[in-house]
Order: sequence, then C-alpha cells, then structure tokens
Amino acid sequence: MKARFYDNTVVLGLAAALLGLAGCSGDTNPVRDVLVTTGVGTEPKPAPDFVAASRPETIDYIPVGTAPEKVKAKTADQVKSAESAMEQTRAANERRAASARELGSKPAPSAPAGQRTP
Repeated sequence: MKARFYDNTVVLGLAAALLGLAGCSGDTNPVRDVLVTTGVGTEPKPAPDFVAASRPETIDYIPVGTAPEKVKAKTADQVKSAESAMEQTRAANERRAASARELGSKPAPSAPAGQRTP
C-alpha cells in the first residue's frame, strides 16, 4: 500500500513538473492559458512597434533533413590552379619554419659585462 502511494506521488510530481516546464514554452502555454481564463493572469502584451517593424512577416527556415544546394564542381584548370596556390603557400610556410628553427637554435647573445639586464 505504501509503495503504491509512493508511485502515485512520483507520477503526480513528474506531471506537475512537466506542466510547470510547459509554462516556459512560447505559443502553447497551458499554465498561462489556465491562469488567464481564471482571471489570475493577464493577456500577453503585443510587441512594441519597433520590434514588430524589425521582424519579417514570415521566417523561412530550412526544414530539418533537407540537403543544401548542390555546388558546381570545379574544372580541371581551377583544381590545378588551387593546387599550385596551396603548394606556393606550403613552400612559403616551410621557408618561414626553417628560418624560425635556425633562429631558435642559436643561443641568446650575452649582455656586455658593464650593463645590467632587466
């Protein structure tokens, strides 16, 4: 008997929590609807003019599960051009890396004997 009471209490608690969370939803809000109907709550206020003017009439979303538009494949000449540009960038990066390695392998110059280092 006690376990059955506990199960019912848990179910009622979960139902109350879900109903309370439903109050956070936008257009379909059963908690707000009940409160407005009973006179406890107030009707939602319309958006100010500047807000209404800044919003589009319809919002066109891309439906879930639709594929993006197909992109045209590059021609062979465009691919070779892109490959050569990437090869030039790679070679320039390797030259810079070699220069940095060379500078990093040299010891730091020592300060003259009469000067203090910060």
